[in-house]
Amino acid sequence: MRFKKQKRHRKTVRFFSVCFGFRQPFKVLCDGTFVHHLLHNDLIPADKALSNCLSAPVKLFTTSCVLGELKTLGASQSASFQAARKLAIARCDHEKRVSADACIAEVIGEHNSEHFFVATQDADLRKKLQKVPKVPLIFGLRNALFLEPPSKFQREIAQSSEEKRLHMTDKEYKALEKRTTSILSNVDTEDSSDEEGLGHHSPGLLPHNTRNYAGKERDIKDRVRFKRKKAKGPNPLSVKKKKSHENPNLASGKEVKGDDGNAQSKRKRKRSRRGKRLDGTDGV
Repeated sequence: MRFKKQKRHRKTVRFFSVCFGFRQPFKVLCDGTFVHHLLHNDLIPADKALSNCLSAPVKLFTTSCVLGELKTLGASQSASFQAARKLAIARCDHEKRVSADACIAEVIGEHNSEHFFVATQDADLRKKLQKVPKVPLIFGLRNALFLEPPSKFQREIAQSSEEKRLHMTDKEYKALEKRTTSILSNVDTEDSSDEEGLGHHSPGLLPHNTRNYAGKERDIKDRVRFKRKKAKGPNPLSVKKKKSHENPNLASGKEVKGDDGNAQSKRKRKRSRRGKRLDGTDGV
């Protein structure tokens, strides 16, 4: 159940972020009833409880009219008044104090330009704010906080705004039309200037080689050029190194005997080995 609730809350937060441009840290506007609910159900610290609900960092706000209303309620709401004083104050521009729900409705306005989440236990206020397109609502139930899913009206507004983004406005269409006409006029002027440049010289006065070269150049531009692969040399790592045919004895400076001397020494070695084998002395 808890996993499903978190999944539902994430879906709602994503809806308001994508469709209406809400950004972290989210701003939550609290009234006196919501602050009292948090204290009564021991949902403190309040910023941590709300950040767990929205799965994102939050900043808590209230208004001076809400503080004035809590102060007039006396000792029964003194704890709520002290807790609400620690929150940031959202500007409401009321010289005389008005009721909390009227103040919050005026701060939100018609479009909620400040992108506030409204946290309240007042059902009438929540019902009233559901008709405003960009207002996500939070309320508490016992020791849990809930984020209301977007209303049908808010979904219709999001869908209509998405359709408007897909189509061009009249202003954009006129700008595009003006741009295309200017590009086409520039192309026409360039073509006419090229034709005038060639018109100064009659084709008969041009040298024969020049005319042929111009025609060849046009043909070359029209053709598609393919890059031919040229044969490359072998991989140097896969090629065996050439063996040097020089005599190693000459390189080291030793004297080299003739071919006859080498043959005689080999014969003597063979004879000595055969004699040892016959005598039985070899291998003792």
